[in-house]
Amino acid sequence: MKSHETRTAFKDSGRIVIVGASLAGLRAAEALRAEGFTGHLTLIGDEPYLPYDRPPLSKAVLTGWIAVEHTQLPRFETLADVEWRLGVAATGLDLEAKQVRLADGQIVEFDRLLIAAGTRARPWPNQAEAELEGVFTLRGRDDAKQLQQRLTAKPRRVLVIGGGFTGSEVASAARELGLPVTLVERGTAPLVGALGGVIAERVATLQREAGVDLCCQVTVTSLEGDVHGQLRRAHLSDGSTIDTEVAVVALGAIRNTEWLRDSGLAAGTFGVGCDAGCRAFDINAIVTDDVFVAGDIARFPHPLYNYQFMSLEHWGNAVEQARVAAHNMVCAPAARCPHVAVPTFWSSQFGINIKSVGVPSAAEEVVITQGELAEASFVAAYGKEGQLVAAVTFNHAKWVEFYQHLIEQAAPFPPTLPEALHPMPNPPVPTAFPDPRQPTHESTVVLTGHDPSARRVQWIPRHRET
Repeated sequence: MKSHETRTAFKDSGRIVIVGASLAGLRAAEALRAEGFTGHLTLIGDEPYLPYDRPPLSKAVLTGWIAVEHTQLPRFETLADVEWRLGVAATGLDLEAKQVRLADGQIVEFDRLLIAAGTRARPWPNQAEAELEGVFTLRGRDDAKQLQQRLTAKPRRVLVIGGGFTGSEVASAARELGLPVTLVERGTAPLVGALGGVIAERVATLQREAGVDLCCQVTVTSLEGDVHGQLRRAHLSDGSTIDTEVAVVALGAIRNTEWLRDSGLAAGTFGVGCDAGCRAFDINAIVTDDVFVAGDIARFPHPLYNYQFMSLEHWGNAVEQARVAAHNMVCAPAARCPHVAVPTFWSSQFGINIKSVGVPSAAEEVVITQGELAEASFVAAYGKEGQLVAAVTFNHAKWVEFYQHLIEQAAPFPPTLPEALHPMPNPPVPTAFPDPRQPTHESTVVLTGHDPSARRVQWIPRHRET
């Protein structure tokens, strides 16, 4: 027989622990209190700071428009009684004992757990080279502050390794500061893994027009320092070299799942698997009742994309998924709801406001439906098998909601536009995404499919009843 707790709402007592004190963790805590949870609430974060906003770190913070200390997210009065465990990382999870182990040796017990541990920047693979003075990654407050200080010191050249969104935004900020910039991208163009080759070629032109020395289809093979440990030079796969004092490694993110190894959860390279209600799967693909997942670390099925599992590194997804997870953690089972929000994303670079809705990388074809590609002011619609799956706008943000509505309705592709708009002058063309079998660091949406690093089924022998 089911317990009384499993049949009713979980609101008046108990202990909820949230691992991850960033955007998703904060919004989940707020939602839990708003949903009426009055029990003990603990947030665990590996950074010593209260939750702060990350998007400005690669934009306004680097250019000096916003001080890094001013990126802290507002907290509502409902969180006055929350226990904050900051500056200490979670190192292990015992599902049977319902305990989270911390790096300082302490143990935090829970009745229900939300995993919102997020991601970290992928470091330069050679540790000795990564430790050279002048080599940076950009993920947290400390990273942004140190890089901003170096950019303010006017280095002779800034090298950006990787042309994804973070790398492109860093290059944009450096050019805004008047600094010489070289961006090295292994693909055919910046953002090719996120937007496809057709739109990425326009991004490449945009960067070159802004003065970026753009090197595509080439990689950095090594970083060279002087006798004092200061970065001086980068060696490229085509045999050339670049003299530089500052290198920003923008090779994507790593999901923080290592602490869940041997926990029994379905945790791997692409994140922690969960159902549409944010309940975590164990390694046998059985849903758990008391462990939930939200934010960048979640790997979940989406009904608009044939229930394929996806992982998102989006601000909006972290907020919405945290709200859904919090609701489902404390409500009665019959009142649970799915996380079905259409992915949205935005970026500001080189004077262009880029907004994306849906999953462009799921598409086979793309067509410019409004504006002009040559003028970097347009809407690109993405389709697969006759269905609209995504749209990307360059300085056409007012149309994002229109296309989101079409995607939610599984509208046909090419889309039908209001009569007041001019007809599409060109037919759809192939999106020209890179080979999906070759992982790319540029995409912030990943249709994960099978995770090759995930453990398979663990055999649990049944005991004969006596």
